[in-house]
Amino acid sequence: MQRLDGGSTVPPDLAGGIVALGNFDGFHLGHQAVVAAAVARARAEGRPALVATFDPHPVRHFRPDTPPFRLTTLDQRERLFAAAGADAMVVFRFDAGMAALSADAFIVERLLGNLRAAGVVTGEDFTFGHAKSGNVDVLRAAGAARGFSVEAVGPVCVDGEPVSSSRIRAHLRLGEMREATRLLTRPFTIEGVVEHGDKVGRTIGYPTANLAMGKYLRPAYGIYAVRGRLADAGTAGERILLGAANLGIRPQFEPPKELLEPHFFDFAGDLYGQRLEVELIEYLRPEAKFYDLDALVSQMDADCARARDILSAER
Repeated sequence: MQRLDGGSTVPPDLAGGIVALGNFDGFHLGHQAVVAAAVARARAEGRPALVATFDPHPVRHFRPDTPPFRLTTLDQRERLFAAAGADAMVVFRFDAGMAALSADAFIVERLLGNLRAAGVVTGEDFTFGHAKSGNVDVLRAAGAARGFSVEAVGPVCVDGEPVSSSRIRAHLRLGEMREATRLLTRPFTIEGVVEHGDKVGRTIGYPTANLAMGKYLRPAYGIYAVRGRLADAGTAGERILLGAANLGIRPQFEPPKELLEPHFFDFAGDLYGQRLEVELIEYLRPEAKFYDLDALVSQMDADCARARDILSAER
């Protein structure tokens, strides 16, 4: 799997490919349908399959003060695209120059010039180009005139409603993790490097691995049953860690500090500086401030017992 800069010409072995085009934040069921169609067409025609995404998200460029909303990092998307069968991920840097490109210029300069695309697959509602002047109809007309194929994939519906990133974000903000997982086809996962904290957790018997939330969407603050994934240095695989996590500002302690703080059951290793993925499996309760540390520990005992039961049932 290669990661390519959308502003440069693709290597010869990836020229003439079928390009899945979209933002693909979250890579949910709808996005998966677009990429699957592109991969199937590429394989049928003996061509490479590329997935083109945008970074930063166009919303971040036009509305820079928008609160964090990302569902996946580029690294996560790259792994997801590779698992879906893509040969390369193309990253279009969304800046002022990209925002100013007309729809025709985007097609001619980026899709045909840089990517040398033989075909494009996208969602029916995808728009591109200055002031969203490009859509599937524009792509089809350009394809007919310039000799590349265009395929539009309709929405994927669950419970009678289209699957969308905005729908998933709404579920996450409400702590509805099972619903979000069903639309994503996997748990919402936060990835980062474990940071040093104030080490209060270890003094009360609950050491935690601290992760900054970065640009990720903020799900409902509270306590979660979680699954950690840690690269196993001794093998080519990964180590699975089960636990409970606080996501929020830690109202029990001063000063408030936003963190994801997973505590992993039956684990005594050193995670500092290691890259860790934390899957949010189920929301247990909101954050709360307790009368004293004894009351907090009592509640944490109950939270961890409940999380163990939930995670045991997941196996």
